[in-house]
Amino acid sequence: MRLFIATLALAGVLGAASAAMAHTPLFSCFDNGDSTISCEGGFSDGSSAAGVAVHLLGADGKVLAEHKLNDYSEVTIKKPDGAYSVQFDAGEGHRIKIAGSDIVE
Repeated sequence: MRLFIATLALAGVLGAASAAMAHTPLFSCFDNGDSTISCEGGFSDGSSAAGVAVHLLGADGKVLAEHKLNDYSEVTIKKPDGAYSVQFDAGEGHRIKIAGSDIVE
């Protein structure tokens, strides 16, 4: 009986850990070569990121523009002059920031 309870407790802990990791945000951007970048987002469990906010940030971290991912979880953004970054913002614990210098064709 004690072994059964320990096994059940371990299964509960592992189940909770996998449930917590099942909704990890995914985000990537690439340079279109025409002064725009395209980004796409989603979640590791396969759920859509349609409607998730995408912020274009200046070098100082201030928001230059705000967009939302479309029904296909994609967005195309005009690149600003100078240093910038793009942030996927699905809320606390679900944010990813990509430096403009890391966005390539």
